[in-house]
Amino acid sequence: MPVMTTPIMSESDVRAAVARALPGVRADLERLVRIPGIAFEGFDHSHVERSAEAVAELLRGCGLDTKIVRSGGQPAVIGTKPAPPGAPTVLLYAHHDVQPVGDLSLWDSDPFEPVERGGRLYGRGAADDKAGILAHVAALRAFGDQLPVGVVLFVEGEEEYGSDSLESLLAAHRDEIASDVIVIADSVNWDIGVPALTTSLRGIVNCFVEVRTLDHAVHSGMFGGAVPDALTALVRLLSTLHDDAGSVAVEGLVGREGASVDYPEDRFRAEAGLVAGASFFGTGRITDRLWTKPALAILGIDAPATAEAPNALVPAAKAKLSVRLAPGDDPKRAYEALRAHLERHAPWGAQVTVSFEHDGAPCVIDATGPMFDAARSAFRIAWDGTDPVDIGLGGSIPFIATFQEMFPEAAILVTGVEDPHAQAHGPNESLHLGEFARVCLAEALLLAKVAEAARRAG
Repeated sequence: MPVMTTPIMSESDVRAAVARALPGVRADLERLVRIPGIAFEGFDHSHVERSAEAVAELLRGCGLDTKIVRSGGQPAVIGTKPAPPGAPTVLLYAHHDVQPVGDLSLWDSDPFEPVERGGRLYGRGAADDKAGILAHVAALRAFGDQLPVGVVLFVEGEEEYGSDSLESLLAAHRDEIASDVIVIADSVNWDIGVPALTTSLRGIVNCFVEVRTLDHAVHSGMFGGAVPDALTALVRLLSTLHDDAGSVAVEGLVGREGASVDYPEDRFRAEAGLVAGASFFGTGRITDRLWTKPALAILGIDAPATAEAPNALVPAAKAKLSVRLAPGDDPKRAYEALRAHLERHAPWGAQVTVSFEHDGAPCVIDATGPMFDAARSAFRIAWDGTDPVDIGLGGSIPFIATFQEMFPEAAILVTGVEDPHAQAHGPNESLHLGEFARVCLAEALLLAKVAEAARRAG
């Protein structure tokens, strides 16, 4: 590889360039938030198409060779700009689709009309993950024609819906997206004012369990007391999934101790919004419960609504379950363990049917080496001397394991756009604008420092 000779902008020049770019970046972020691009079934997917077009326009404006691609799913956007001679290539990942908004009455403002309150920008996708897209754009705009590395922007369109077509997209475009460093801007920082690198993530298994006790509804007075209703049976079955302390009671799931830091309990209680008197779930350090042990949640139940429920025994009831898998577990084996548990604990001879929805693998990242040193240096500067914290993530980004398999030589940096108060996936999702400015600066500095590290190694 030829020696890199392209000048690299100074830290002060990068800082000034990012500051100049931020007003336009903020305006473009708000424009993206106004597009309700939800990839879930039952939603208008023309908005996902609009979202992809808007992202493609942003990338073209940064001088990238840009196209919209798909592989049976929702549209993704790929933008590329070749590296200067001798410089590495960095893949910048984000996603442009968003979660459904849920109950609108729980939002303090229109989820698709961005509003600033108290230094935060509120709106669905403002943090997860349209801010990730605009952090990439901010870094590119800061450098303009002086970009010190090659870049590939890969902006996915169905991450919130499981990334079902991502692996085939990566395979189809493998050569053009192959990179030395991969930056995934879809995680969280440790706190406001404290950056983080995510070094482990839990996996996920989602499934449905249906319980049937009758072939039709019957009178609750004439048959109740002898005939079990399906809703009571379902509740009894779901109660077997946790022990009295709240730890997952499904045999065969992997879990361990060993998180490197711990959450102060008062801070965690406040950030979670735990109601007065409610106790924590599970045992051990909070960060172990969040990062290195499995978790199991009941996401929803199909049953008669209370306002419409007749005095009749319910013949069938259905629940959606989500298991977060500790690093080291296998999603297929975990699903079989859960299915076996549910079938084994069927109450009163009820018929239990378990059906798979989707899964994703957990992962662990070895965050050592010159590119991780470059990232930590960039974060330290952007956060005014504060060292970044290595954290686990209780949530799942299953495609990171796919990136690890397809590009085993690449350094994978999972960076944070959100903070603990962002309420991603919930009502009143928001982005801390001061932290966002630091994220944009950190990414621009990261590109410069990756180039410097490659120059030293060359």
